[in-house]
Amino acid sequence: MYAKPDSTTMKARVAKAGDAMDAALKSLSYGMSDDERRMSAVGLQGMRGANDPGLPDIAPDIAPLPESAQRVPNEVALGRPSRQEAEAAVRTLLRWAGDDPTREGLIDTPARVVKAYEQIFGGYRADADALLERVFEEVEGYSDAVLVRDIPFYSHCEHHMVPFMGLAHIAYYPTKGVVGLSKLARVVDAFARRLQTQETMTAQIADTIESILQPRGCAVMVEAEHLCMAMRGVQKAGVSTITTQFRGVYKNDPSEQVRFLTFVRNQKG
Repeated sequence: MYAKPDSTTMKARVAKAGDAMDAALKSLSYGMSDDERRMSAVGLQGMRGANDPGLPDIAPDIAPLPESAQRVPNEVALGRPSRQEAEAAVRTLLRWAGDDPTREGLIDTPARVVKAYEQIFGGYRADADALLERVFEEVEGYSDAVLVRDIPFYSHCEHHMVPFMGLAHIAYYPTKGVVGLSKLARVVDAFARRLQTQETMTAQIADTIESILQPRGCAVMVEAEHLCMAMRGVQKAGVSTITTQFRGVYKNDPSEQVRFLTFVRNQKG
């Protein structure tokens, strides 16, 4: 026979557990805005009183878009680590790899890596939409396709943090005007200088051009070699991966796709 639980003891345990949850919430809310704290408090109340008919029903929030679908990812919930914390993480990786971070050749490596990461992953601080906001309308009635090909880029695979690099080709049919040619290259860099998959990067470039310039059509092709395939795993060097996105007339008219691919593949002289 099981002994009947003592109701007074159980109430005390529940109250103690509730205090622990409150403390955990306060610790997690460090650095949150006032609105975020209020939402967290509502969420905690809902968890603690899920089976309490005396509490009002709380309508569930709509699930946010995954970060991979956002052009500029939200700040990390717990805050961005300091430079000192980042350098300490590099020293940890050096030790894990089997080397001594205090030896002469490596003593300044953590600082160098963190400084390099600021440039390599500078795309997180770039506003790709803003790059295309200035449009030149005085183009003497030009309405044919504009194509910029062979835009070099360097990115990093989000699965292994190993580089992949290649060329991007972009074409669009202007409606309201044209943008500076360098702006298209900057849009490529804005997305390449992040942890990426090639497929996502290709779609992000096309999305930005389509939503900001609102062209009659746009086409994006990215071809790249992934070092995560050459250096590790199957270890096959020289393999190219090609991804494309077609919007507007490029999507609806196969002849426009052929024209775009012909321009991209047409070699000089």
